[in-house]
Amino acid sequence: MRIGELAARAGTTTRTLRYYESRGLLPARRGGNGYRTYDESDLKLLRQIRTLQDFGFDLEETRPFVECLRAGHPEGDACPASIAVYRRKLDELDALIGELQTVRAEIGVRLAGAGGEPPLCELGGQEL
Repeated sequence: MRIGELAARAGTTTRTLRYYESRGLLPARRGGNGYRTYDESDLKLLRQIRTLQDFGFDLEETRPFVECLRAGHPEGDACPASIAVYRRKLDELDALIGELQTVRAEIGVRLAGAGGEPPLCELGGQEL
């Protein structure tokens, strides 16, 4: 398939595909006519990248998953490097959750100290 069809099927843009190609995440194959050509395995790579980005992974963090798929594994998370990225991301999320729990507790204390009522806007007595 050509770049436009791949972009449409992956729900992205041709510009994004060219960027992924420049970063080495998408193969740069050309047909005899000079056009980029792609196949179903490329669509699978793109879906893996998009899913991980939806989960909050940055583009470089997707590389081990892409390489795992390229190595012939049916899933991009079957390789040790991919598992290591998952572990790092879980550690990162656990730290963020801890920070958010601390902030939530502090806001709860402040709300209780303020009488539990939302503050009023000084310009008309309406709730903020």
